[in-house]
Parts: sequence; structure tokens; C-alpha cells
Amino acid sequence: MRVLVDIGHPAHVHFFKNTIWSLEKKGHQVMVVSRDKDVVIELLNAYGIPHTVLSKVKPGKGNLLEEWFIREFKTFKITQQFKPDIIMGVLSPAVAQIAWIQRKKSIIFNDTEHAILAQKLTYPFCDIICTPSSYLKNEGRKQIKYSGYHELAYLHPSYFTPCPEILKDLGVEEGEPFIILRFVSWGAHHDVGQHGISNKLSLVQEVEKFGKVFITSEGPLAKEFEKYRIRVSPEKIHHLLYYATLYVGEGATMAVESAILGTPSIYVSTLAGTMGNFSELENKYGLLFNYSDSESALTKTIELLKDQELKKTWSLKRAALLKDKIDVTEFMVKLIENFPEKKSEFVLSSVSDESYA
Repeated sequence: MRVLVDIGHPAHVHFFKNTIWSLEKKGHQVMVVSRDKDVVIELLNAYGIPHTVLSKVKPGKGNLLEEWFIREFKTFKITQQFKPDIIMGVLSPAVAQIAWIQRKKSIIFNDTEHAILAQKLTYPFCDIICTPSSYLKNEGRKQIKYSGYHELAYLHPSYFTPCPEILKDLGVEEGEPFIILRFVSWGAHHDVGQHGISNKLSLVQEVEKFGKVFITSEGPLAKEFEKYRIRVSPEKIHHLLYYATLYVGEGATMAVESAILGTPSIYVSTLAGTMGNFSELENKYGLLFNYSDSESALTKTIELLKDQELKKTWSLKRAALLKDKIDVTEFMVKLIENFPEKKSEFVLSSVSDESYA
């Protein structure tokens, strides 16, 4: 089988990497096309995943639409040469539309309910839409829900083992308190008009009273924050999140990653409350807190940092979550290898565990 994988965001590298390796190990041919955004290229190179760069992200809505057209054209050319049986990506209009034009099968993964424009440009053309079971919207007959999160494709214990040696890169010891903050650029199509932490300086000053502070940022940092910037290679970030005392940030993916790793997570964004995975992680598992108000988020941050049993409590919560959820990479590989003509065929004949359905 020949599979084309579209990667447009750093989180997509992590999401697909184990599926790519598993498919290749089974003898399938996999081709990866990428987008030069944030640390996508650096991650793909770090993991030794060959790829073809199709475009580079530029700020502004007009540039985003122009980039979409460029990706469409280049994806079309590549599929003519590679001739994939299946094309897949994370809410990628280029994947769905080019697959439809060339009469290829396509699988779209999505966990972002509010990305309306991309959904309108993608869903009518794709064959299957895979979403977590916590996803709030009914996408109709194409939708397959599974009991997991995107982040469990690479943070499930089957694939991720924390390495305390990496803490040396930050100059901290195992057990030493430290807090990770995440600032984003708000340049994604579904982020237009949104915002996050408005009291960054106050936040840094307050959390610094409880431990070392490290900041990861999509864009340039203000001068007063530059000394806090995390200076480690991006493929190591999940180990740091695992050992961190607390995560506070505007980054949605990193907020979920922290929660799944058993690190208390505070997500600050005007998008809080719009995504089912965030609601489930807060209301069912108590691993994550959602705030649109920065001052309320700061109050909760201080409250958590005063708790001496914080990490122990979250470890138990994480265990409860992992007991409920599936190995998402295993699900993805089974879906690709047993591509159904209809959603029900996959659920009934290819998957015996009801949690996939």
C-alpha cells in the first residue's frame, strides 16, 4: 500500500510519526509532505523522517489562502508521481480535495470543532473523518469516533517513556519544581480574532516564586521574557512537560499533552469551552483547567502551586484516563490497512473493541 501523509503543524509530526514507522515496518510505502511552520522541519529531521516541503507559513489571512492554493497545486503534482492509495492529514483541504480530484481514498483527522472554514473546504471531499469520542459535533455518515485524543498517538505509554536525563538541558534536577509557559502567535486560520494571556508579566513574576520558569513561544519574545526561553531541541519538550510542576499557556496542543502526561495544565484562551477534548479533560478527569479570563487563570495557578501533593494527585488522575483510552496509533494503522467502503464496515468487522466506535 502507498500512503501520502500531509504534515502542516509541529503537532502533526508527533501525531503521525509512530503510524509512519509502523506502516513502513509492515512493508507499506509512505511519503510525507510538509509545511515550514514553527519547528515542523526541525522535528521531521530530528526523527529522521524524509519529507518534501510544499510551502512556508506567512502571517496574514491573505497569505494563508495563497499558501493553501500553493499546497493544492504541489500536492496534485506529487500525487501524480507517487500514486498513493490513501492520502491523510489533519483537517487538510489539500488532502481531501486532491484525493477527490484524483479519485483516491482520504482520511481526515480533526479534534478542533471551531475550525469552521477548514471543515467547509475539507469535509465534502474526504472519505472518512476521524474524531475523538469527546468531539462535540456530529459530522454525519463519514465520521468515526474513537476513545482517545490525538496526543495519545505519541504519548501513550506504548510509545513514550520519560527520560530524566533531559532535565539537565534545563539545569534542573528530577523533583525540582519548575513551570512551563507557552505563548502562541495566533496566526492559524481558526485563531483569527482570538487571544490568550493578557497578564504575561504578572504571571511570570508570580509563578517564579514557586520554581524556575521556562517559556516556549511560537514567535519572538518580548525582551523581558527572553531569558526564560526554553533552549532545547523540540523533540525533547514532552519529557520536560512530564517532569514539570505545572503548565500554563495559550497553546492548545501543549495543554492537552501536559494533562495526558499527568502534569497540571491551565489553558488560557478565548477559545476555552469550544473543544470537547478540553471539556472532557477538565470535567471528567480533572487534569486540565480552561480559562478565557487571565486573572482567574492566575488565581488558579497560584492555588495549584501551593499544593504539596500536586504531582502525586495528577499521577492518579492520569492513570484513570489511560485506563479509559485506546492506543490511537494502533487504531490509525488498522484503519489504513482495512480501509472501509462504509464507516460501519470498519467498526463492525475490523475493530473488535467497542471503544473505537
